[in-house]
Amino acid sequence: MSPPLLVSTQNRDKLREISLLFGQYAEIKTPSPDDPDVEETGETLYENALLKAKAGYDRYHIPAIADDTGLEVDALEGRPGVFSSRYAGESASYADNVRLLLKELEGVPREQRRARFRTVIAYVNGARTERFDGVLEGWILESPRGAKGFGYDPVFVPDQGSMSLAEMETDAKNLISHRGKALRSFLEWWKRENMTNLAAGQR
Repeated sequence: MSPPLLVSTQNRDKLREISLLFGQYAEIKTPSPDDPDVEETGETLYENALLKAKAGYDRYHIPAIADDTGLEVDALEGRPGVFSSRYAGESASYADNVRLLLKELEGVPREQRRARFRTVIAYVNGARTERFDGVLEGWILESPRGAKGFGYDPVFVPDQGSMSLAEMETDAKNLISHRGKALRSFLEWWKRENMTNLAAGQR
């Protein structure tokens, strides 16, 4: 039987991506829709991820992970960064954030639109915490392209290709994405940990 793992987020898009990757390796649990949102008061992506993972563990008492992801644009001195999900305001939609980003980059030439997505995953099980990182380098388009993905995906083109993340199929995106890299790093650790624990229990 797969060990339980709480994915401490209310974001259905993130839950879908994580569930697709983990499959047989964990029994994915999700928070109740009635759970209060965790206030992201951290000054870094890791601090916010840790706040959310700890909140999930404290509520459900099973190992929990949470991530925080930021888009860092060189021409904006690293903004929106830790404020990526609420760049246009606390209740901003994905489209609101994208519109503000593109407005701030009006007139900036292609070679100066360098950016990267950075994902940090925090794991908490009550006795320990762990951190896992993933980065995807690329650049920002002048207008959105594609209807897949979420967040800033329609305006971000990875260095590896010419399509925006929102034009890519989910499997192809997950192979190169920042979140995919962080999740695969965590998954390899998760498999090693659980194999070790299983072997110890059989001795």
